[in-house]
Parts: sequence; C-alpha cells; structure tokens
Amino acid sequence: MEQFRNIGIIGRMGSARVLETIRRLKRYLIGRHLHVILEDRIAEMLPGHNLQTSSRKLLGEVCDLVIVVGGDGSMLGAARALAQHNVPVLGINRGSLGFLTDILPEQLESQISEVLAGNYTVEQRFLLETEVRRNGAPIGQGDALNDVVLHPGKSTRMIEFELFIDGQFVYSLKADGLIIATPTGSTAYALSAGGPIMHPRLDAIVIVPMYPHTLSSRPIVVDADSELKVVISEDMSIYPLVSCDGQNHVTCAPGDTLHIQRKPQKLRLLHPLDHNFYTVCRDKLGWGSRLGQDNK
Repeated sequence: MEQFRNIGIIGRMGSARVLETIRRLKRYLIGRHLHVILEDRIAEMLPGHNLQTSSRKLLGEVCDLVIVVGGDGSMLGAARALAQHNVPVLGINRGSLGFLTDILPEQLESQISEVLAGNYTVEQRFLLETEVRRNGAPIGQGDALNDVVLHPGKSTRMIEFELFIDGQFVYSLKADGLIIATPTGSTAYALSAGGPIMHPRLDAIVIVPMYPHTLSSRPIVVDADSELKVVISEDMSIYPLVSCDGQNHVTCAPGDTLHIQRKPQKLRLLHPLDHNFYTVCRDKLGWGSRLGQDNK
C-alpha cells in the first residue's frame, strides 16, 4: 500500500461549486495531518489558504497523490501534465458526465478516507502522442488521453487523406475528419461519431472516420502498439486542424503528415473499490437496469 503524505489539489477554474469542494477537501486533509499543496492557479481563487502552492507540472514531482476536482475535462488536462511523473490521480466529480472523476462530492470524506487507508483500485490509462510534420520536419505536437482529431476547423469542406498503419496503406478517404481514440476516449467524441465503446483495460486504439463520403468506411480497432500515419492530400484547398483532447490545435497544410503512437508513460488513475465500468455506463449513457428490478 502506498503512503499518501503529500497531496496535491487541482481544480477547474471559474466554478463556485469547485471552490466549495476544494475548501472542504482542504479542511479534511489538513485534519488528517497531511501536507496539502495547491495548484498555483486555483490557489489564487482561495485567498488566505496558507498552503504551499506549485505549478501543475511540478505537482507531479513533489506529490504522492493528486486529487482533481472538476469534470472529465479537468482530468484530461491533469493527465497530460502528470502522466510522465507516474503519480496516482484521483477525481472528485464536479462536472456533468464523470467517466474519469467518479467520487461524488457528498461522499468526499468517506471515500477519500478509504483511499487513504489503501482501499482502492488502480487503472493504467495510456495516452497518445502525436506529431505533425511538414516536409519531414516537426511543426507541432501534443498528447491526448482521449483522442487525436483531424478536422476542418471553421471550414465546411471535406478533408481528403490517406491512412497508414505500421507502414501499411489502409485507405484513402474523403470525410469531415478522423478521430483516433484510446479506450478512455471511446466514450467521448468517438462514441458520438459512431465508434465502439471499449473497456478501459483494452490495449487498443480505435480509428473512427467522421461522416465519410462512402458507406463502407467503418471504425477500425487496432493494437495499441500500432504506429499510425495520416497523410493530408496535397490537392486540398483548406488547412485542417489537429486537436489533442480538444486542445493544442495545430494548423496543417496540404501534404503534411500526422504521426500518432502510444505514449510510453501512463496515467495511474485511482478508483474506490466499488467502482464498476458498466455501472458508470448505465448511469451516464442511460442504459437499462436488470429486468424486473428498479435498482442497478
């Protein structure tokens, strides 16, 4: 069992509910005689906190555990910053869905107490790293816990591109874009585009075309160790964008290539012992309960 003594707190900006939960979390952790470190940006919203502060990047170096208060978007940002440090991360849900931040605010003290006592499960969630190259030279890069998306930006025109997997040509396609998602991201944008739901323990990547100009184009699931390359057609007249988790937008030009592979470092995501992926899907996606039963 890991000993969590130095605990960092990251919170979503601009939310009174998040600040209320952080104050409550801070009081609880201090009452347990733990060393609490606030991310510097959220610390500015809590005058008189009298705690150590740190940048998000440094939190991963000085903390034994980082608690994220917010929604799944907050967890995505934290994951990109903290995965390289191998620090465990726990989420308190103050968003809408909560696929990644699964502790309810009203159960904060009881569930945090269980985690501090060693009663938790650990999931290793892998990220994708991507690089955009022009004439062989990198012009932009980013990491993604959910997905890497090639899309037309403000344009309404289709993108034409070629897909290669492990150096083998797969297809050329005209579409509104392409989503390359991890199992974590399979319940996000990829799901909205018709992709499959993948269990978080799967070691796989899903490739989902967005409104392709052919009915035969379907999502493809490949091994997570695959190296993907997307070549943007030189005959294009628009400059599409590449986004990682909806952030880190890189503007591409005709002829640019997009290279995606699994990132070596993984996110260590903690859950309470009663965490169940299928229960989360039922709750968040509106799946039915068992026949003849009103409970889960």
